Amino acid sequence: MERNLQNVLVISFGFLLLFTAYGGLQSLQSSLHSEEGLGVASLSVVYAALILSSMFLPPILIKKLGCKWTIAGSMCCYIAFSLGNFYASWYTLIPTSVILGLGGAPLWSAKCTYLTIAGNSYAEKAGKHGKDIINQYFGVFFLIFQSSGIWGNLISSLIFSQASNKVEISEENLACCGAYDCMTDSSNTTGSAEPSNSLIYTLLGIYTASGVLAVLLIVIFLDQIKSDQAETEKEILETPSFWSTFLATFQHLKDKRQCFLIPLTMYSGFEQGFLSGDYTKMYVTCALGIHYVGYVMICFSAVNSLCSLLFGKISQFTGRKLLFALATVTNTACIIALLMWKPHPKQLAVFFVFPALWGLSDAVWQTQTNGLYGILFEKHKEAAFANYRLWESLGFVIAFGYSTKLQVYIKLYILLSVLALSMVTYGAVEHLEAKSSPETPIATKKENVGPLTQETHV
Repeated sequence: MERNLQNVLVISFGFLLLFTAYGGLQSLQSSLHSEEGLGVASLSVVYAALILSSMFLPPILIKKLGCKWTIAGSMCCYIAFSLGNFYASWYTLIPTSVILGLGGAPLWSAKCTYLTIAGNSYAEKAGKHGKDIINQYFGVFFLIFQSSGIWGNLISSLIFSQASNKVEISEENLACCGAYDCMTDSSNTTGSAEPSNSLIYTLLGIYTASGVLAVLLIVIFLDQIKSDQAETEKEILETPSFWSTFLATFQHLKDKRQCFLIPLTMYSGFEQGFLSGDYTKMYVTCALGIHYVGYVMICFSAVNSLCSLLFGKISQFTGRKLLFALATVTNTACIIALLMWKPHPKQLAVFFVFPALWGLSDAVWQTQTNGLYGILFEKHKEAAFANYRLWESLGFVIAFGYSTKLQVYIKLYILLSVLALSMVTYGAVEHLEAKSSPETPIATKKENVGPLTQETHV
């Protein structure tokens, strides 16, 4: 096997192992640690730290340590979060959430840098276009990485389904599930008693071991950047200082189109935060039990991955406007239905319909919003995607931040309002772009989005 492709596979399976653990843990935080909202507070802290990390840590660490050791070190930050869950408290989860958030941005940046260097290196040897090989490498990476959401959630559901302390849910307890929840801790785990500590420790042990295996895979099998690639590495890492990056990010807000895209970008964080923080807790765990959370999130991940691939292919035929309209109608219908639906164990299929439709919508928000940024701001990609990460992460922070303070129906109305505002401002962006170049409307422009625009994960 060609050496560069072997390194791509090493990174891909390393990320698969790492995010099998983190993805499963993220889905369970609001259900496992519901006391005083500790679980969702930890997720809010993760994204707040990620905002700070993405502004200045990646170029510093990659220059000092190189891509390989930045990836390995950042993965250790994720392991720290798994360890913090063993004895979950405000004194263990919050600090380890900060550590994870700080490690998130360098991890993804180092991965992008490594794959880009490897792609350019092989293209030079093979006499091919660097862009083609890089896109091929990123395709391999995401093909393997995207399945992590399935494996992590499958592990949690299989383990928690072994619990022998499942209880019958009373109609009184079921009345506290759904949009008009009772805002009491008793509603958090009505579907089953708290999983035993032995099951929780078993799950966390598997997740921690998965993270450790990921680090070992990188340390042992991933090649360091070769000396003859130093110039390529230097070019990629010629990153501006923290203050220049910080200023460029906010100077980019002088562009009206960027300002109009803020609600849409934040909505991406809001809607993902609602599904993983509120739907899993107040609908699934409350009415079915925590052992169903993983199965529900598998449904979301599978549909999301398939639709991301599908929409990426068909957008050139349908145009972006039609896909945004589809996502808006689908999400709006889900929100209205969630406001009206009273979850009940007898309606098992319905619990999976919502994440499936949510996955379809999220696939549009991820692929098309990233593509929109890449096309609109082709000459200022760095500042544009810094804004993307900033506003999406802020959406996560806010969504997780108010998760324990508001009833579910209020959060759904907030989602609906932000979605409506997003579509109005998105329409303004399309209008501005059509005015500036009426002969080549934005929906039909050729997409030219580099692989770095696909990063939406922590």
